[in-house]
Amino acid sequence: MTEVYGLVVATLGGFAIGVERQWSGHASGPEARFAGVRTFTMLGGVAGLAGTLWAREGPILAAVLLSVAGALVVAAYVAASRRDVDGTTEVAALVVLTAGTAAGLGHMRLASGVIALTALLLVEKSRLHSLVSRLDDSGMRAAVRFAVMAVVVLPLLPAGPFGPLGGIRPRELWLLVLFFTGLSFAGFLAQRAVGAHRGYPVAGLLGGLLSSTSVTLGFARTSRTDRALGWPLAIGAMAASTVLFVRVAVATSVLNPPLVRLLLPYFALPFVVGVVAIGAGLQRATDGHTALTPQANPLQVRHALEMAALFQLVLMGVYLAQDAFGSLGVLVSGAVLGLTDVDALTLSMARSTAAGVTPDVAARAIAIGILSNTLMKAGIALVVGRGVFRTATVAMLGLMAGAFILSLMLVG
Repeated sequence: MTEVYGLVVATLGGFAIGVERQWSGHASGPEARFAGVRTFTMLGGVAGLAGTLWAREGPILAAVLLSVAGALVVAAYVAASRRDVDGTTEVAALVVLTAGTAAGLGHMRLASGVIALTALLLVEKSRLHSLVSRLDDSGMRAAVRFAVMAVVVLPLLPAGPFGPLGGIRPRELWLLVLFFTGLSFAGFLAQRAVGAHRGYPVAGLLGGLLSSTSVTLGFARTSRTDRALGWPLAIGAMAASTVLFVRVAVATSVLNPPLVRLLLPYFALPFVVGVVAIGAGLQRATDGHTALTPQANPLQVRHALEMAALFQLVLMGVYLAQDAFGSLGVLVSGAVLGLTDVDALTLSMARSTAAGVTPDVAARAIAIGILSNTLMKAGIALVVGRGVFRTATVAMLGLMAGAFILSLMLVG
């Protein structure tokens, strides 16, 4: 029965790719390539049969079948390349042959995944080309940096641990840096994709994926020079503080999945307050399409090294606080970290459960840290902001902080 399933998966995989090639117009007309839905379906069946024969100790016949099919694809490309060098259809045929063979050998999940990804790449051709055309020098450099940090640097680092206070684990630490840097870079790309002229509320929402504190400070400064934009700026600052909950929840669910369930009761009420405040404020906000100052690309080597050093110092500090003062020390650490770096707060508390801190205390420390961060942003709006921005932002962040305090009282 497994052999039958393999043949079915291989044939359906060829059919799926063939449908896309036929639908996109590459199988008909004066510029048609060599294969459409029927040919691709048969190629998938041939590959599945070759894989089945290989599994039944018939490698010679399987190799002959694949060689003939591969030669057909190559010949088709040679003929077509005389008028058009595009080889997408021929490469897709080779993928069908490879995936079909894997299905025939029993690797059906692998084959299905490869076919699905290939079909997606073919269908999204225009969007992919548009994305590449929008890449600038900084975006390309950032992608290469991330690849080097992940593929070259990470495998070279030792596992550890080395030294006291919980030890230094270079490879694990660098992996965490890559994770948080990747989250920030995703927000950076989203911000770039939306553009700097889509309004302050949207910019604040996306900017909160990088740093809600930086967004609040930047918008507070803008409110000093253009008070007419007070409401859009205030809603943008509130959006940044609200999306922070999503960022922390996502990071915690990856670093310590059980911990995120304990965080949700603390986050629920402040998050609802933030959403309601944004919804109510948007009715009064004007467009505010003034160009924004883009935030710095987070994929910088210096930034990554500084983050790694900060993370290690924070982990050691939490270890000392737990050893010296117990749960109280962890809660105080959370409050202090919330004033400095929410990513470091999330990481340290997610990791602290392995050092003996109970999950309840770790979740409470994260909540207290974000509360202190919210109060600090309210202070920034009060001191730096002007006009409607100062009044509205302080009021909304004050309501969010009050909801946090209420949650801490009820959940604790």
